[in-house]
Amino acid sequence: MALAYDIAECIVALREAALPDAALEASRVAFEDTLGCMLAGAAEPCTRTVAATAVSGEGPCTLAGSGRSAAPLDAAMVNGTAAHALDYDNGSNTMGGHVSATVVPALLAAAEAFGGSGRDLLIAHTVGFETGTRIGLGVNFHHYEKGWHPTSTLGTFAVVGACAALLRLDAAKTATALSIGASLASGIKANFGTMTKPMHVGHCARNGLFAVLLAREGFTAGAAAFEHKQGFFEVYNGAGHYDAARILESWASPLQILRPGAGYKQYPCCAATHSALDAMLAIVRGEGGRIDPERIRRIETWTPARRLAHTDRPDPQGNLDAKFSVQYCVSRAAIEGCIGIEHFEGEAWRDPAVRKLMTRVQSAVHRPGQFPADNHFGAEVRVTLDDGRLLEDRVDIQLGRTADNPIPPAQLRAKFVDCAGRALPQAQVETLAQQLDDFERIADAGVLLQMAKININ
Repeated sequence: MALAYDIAECIVALREAALPDAALEASRVAFEDTLGCMLAGAAEPCTRTVAATAVSGEGPCTLAGSGRSAAPLDAAMVNGTAAHALDYDNGSNTMGGHVSATVVPALLAAAEAFGGSGRDLLIAHTVGFETGTRIGLGVNFHHYEKGWHPTSTLGTFAVVGACAALLRLDAAKTATALSIGASLASGIKANFGTMTKPMHVGHCARNGLFAVLLAREGFTAGAAAFEHKQGFFEVYNGAGHYDAARILESWASPLQILRPGAGYKQYPCCAATHSALDAMLAIVRGEGGRIDPERIRRIETWTPARRLAHTDRPDPQGNLDAKFSVQYCVSRAAIEGCIGIEHFEGEAWRDPAVRKLMTRVQSAVHRPGQFPADNHFGAEVRVTLDDGRLLEDRVDIQLGRTADNPIPPAQLRAKFVDCAGRALPQAQVETLAQQLDDFERIADAGVLLQMAKININ
């Protein structure tokens, strides 16, 4: 039997399984976090440009944070771009990228167009999360290091799994959708730090839903799209650089949404900078909440080679580029004692004080023995002051990276309120938060995006 069909059978079985309450709650948190990021990103230039270019007319689906509606595929594209516009959304180390920003916009579009309860969407998200991350187990981290953007390549399969579950495709049609998705998966890391990176997510959300809708209508695709000599594995990874058996091993045992779980962000920038930010902010707190930048002679950071490969950007040329600059991020944190959305807006990246301090930042990969060889998250930061004093901190793994070190629920809710409040009035944000608390019991999940619409009357 072809691998696509084996995966499809796992998808159908998981859809029909009695999922633990903890998995549904984890997916509810993912919906809340993603919807907040989507609303905060709705007005970003990349989102506005995609909406102006890709939307060809009205339809049954809401464009979050606007008064507009669109066809399902267009809504998935625009809302997916918005969800990743700030790089503030959750991710999975197993998949090597972001998951819910690809899955949630597609599911919400499908729910508005074709129906589905809150519980249906939570089950579908759990299935999609499992699908994308399990395929990630088979190809990473060679896939990631080769230069593919797993958020959009592997995320396509996550969206297929989720939408096939929501629309209740049988195993044969789900397998076809996976094979179609193998031809639609795309995205390269060379475009990190530009508008194209969040567009990857919108494109992925659209393509995954598109594959499912095609398969539902009887569209055909190659049965062996994964394992064929010119299939996904050989083309995207190459011989000897993947292990297909790992995809099905221990499927859903444990569920990936529970272990290691989704990783959530405290800061709206590349996750590869977050351990260094945790360390720098701990140093600043230790100095009473502020360090005079004129007293800083040098800042040294050590991060994993895998992370520094795309965050060693000593001279970022825009706010999106600054999100991937560990030099900018730690300098901003040193000066402000915090880092938020506003530090990547307007002309923030040109801030003279930050640019001046960045020239004193030296960033390097882990020294031998500094961290265990298998630690791909840890960071150490050392600040040298003008009187010779050294301020140091190290973080083995940033807060929120896995279910074992979660961001407190109250902090995640505050993040949602802040993000959603950038697009909606406070009363509307509060109503939306109440609906999210009761998400599993919503009969028509399409109302969620209706509540995320701006009233233009």
